[in-house]
Amino acid sequence: MVKIYLVRHAEAQGNVEEFFQGHIDTDVSEKGRKQLECLAERFKDIPIEEVYTSPLRRARATAEAVNKYHRLPLTVDPHIIEIYAGDWEGVRWSELPEKFSHEYELWSKQINKFKAPHGESTRQVYDRMKLAMRNIAAENNGKTIAVISHGMAIKAYLNYADGREWENYADPGWSDNTAVSLIEYDDELMPHIIFKNDSSHLKDGLSTLAVSKWCKK
Repeated sequence: MVKIYLVRHAEAQGNVEEFFQGHIDTDVSEKGRKQLECLAERFKDIPIEEVYTSPLRRARATAEAVNKYHRLPLTVDPHIIEIYAGDWEGVRWSELPEKFSHEYELWSKQINKFKAPHGESTRQVYDRMKLAMRNIAAENNGKTIAVISHGMAIKAYLNYADGREWENYADPGWSDNTAVSLIEYDDELMPHIIFKNDSSHLKDGLSTLAVSKWCKK
């Protein structure tokens, strides 16, 4: 069995300014740094043995916080990076409905069919994360590990871990910044969700989703 703590990165520039970050390599915000302090304390007594991270700075900073009391080498894995959103990258959420009305409608109501112009489809993200997490689990039999990824990547993966094909998508909700999900892989490398999207470590006032306008539309 393998225990995987799947963690969304801390609040970053795109979360504050509310533009689509995708592969844009933004830094962690001031609130994000406070979130990381809470996250580090949450993981202080969890016996993790490996830490995997997306290559983007916001994920790596989050991995360093998870790793604060463990001092493990970080493994950078490009396969757990956020969705590449093509022409949506860097566009403010408030501008997307007008600039990309068809794609925004899909994002809002049929996200499993979404693909931004010149970007990666959410189905591709689902397939990529499914394989990446399975490979990570296969490499770490018997271990407890942490994997730091991104909002859309985690949303897609949680559907797989919950036993759904992407065509049968069911919304698991958005992970708040630094939210944690725990997945256990059995000996047949099948995932089982123990809990998901838990941000109970965040102190009052540190939630990003609570004040974000885009996720309430």
